[in-house]
Amino acid sequence: MSAHRILLIYGGHAGGRTLQMVEAVTTGILMSGEPIELRPQPALDADADDLLWAQALLIGTPEHFGYMSGAVKDFMDRTFYPAEGKVDGLPYALFVSAGNDGTGAVTSIERIALGYRWKPIAAPLIVKGEVDDAARQRCMELGQSVASGLALGIF
Repeated sequence: MSAHRILLIYGGHAGGRTLQMVEAVTTGILMSGEPIELRPQPALDADADDLLWAQALLIGTPEHFGYMSGAVKDFMDRTFYPAEGKVDGLPYALFVSAGNDGTGAVTSIERIALGYRWKPIAAPLIVKGEVDDAARQRCMELGQSVASGLALGIF
């Protein structure tokens, strides 16, 4: 049985809240017990080849000035044309570390995802403020859901 491939890109800085969320999502994927090949990449390091490799995409971003991180926007800018028409229907989910309400970051990513023709597979996960145990649990559940849904062929 071959492993299903998940690309997890993220913005933010080392030790930040978004990275804490990335770690919890990763834990959830690993806890799923599904045959998953996970490729976690800082958004600035990920490229179109990573995106074309993926069978599902997870995007983690801090909210910066009511928008996604510059690193995530940069990833989208660099990969859109090389991947155009090649990632239609790619299942994706989004998680946001918010200092405000997170909706601006969500809206901006969802708008661009429409251009890629990606398919949302979960409601955006927004964590306001510190990443507490309840937030970590929600992140782990997101990771488990994406891994299990991909392995079961739900998306």
